[in-house]
Amino acid sequence: MDPQECFDGLVTTLRDRPGVELPDPTRRTFGARTLRVHGSIFAMVQDEALVVKLPEARVAELLAEGTGRPFGNRPMKEWVSVPEVAPRIWLALAEEALAFVGRA
Repeated sequence: MDPQECFDGLVTTLRDRPGVELPDPTRRTFGARTLRVHGSIFAMVQDEALVVKLPEARVAELLAEGTGRPFGNRPMKEWVSVPEVAPRIWLALAEEALAFVGRA
């Protein structure tokens, strides 16, 4: 499956959750379309990978198990890139990110 198609599926699934803001085609962050909750980014697709914001311990876990890769030129502690396009995994991680960022 194409990464953008997979991301579009996330948008469709998460669009009605409280506080979720849909990607604005005229606004890009890190060069990507983003999903936001209450104005804060929680998920995006960049370089054909899902990038999500999660607690530092969860990011470390995903890196250790090989599911994720560090995100950014200087890796960010609360961001992880998930290169395998797997709709179920992407949805589960996007939901985790939504819960994490949405309560902040």
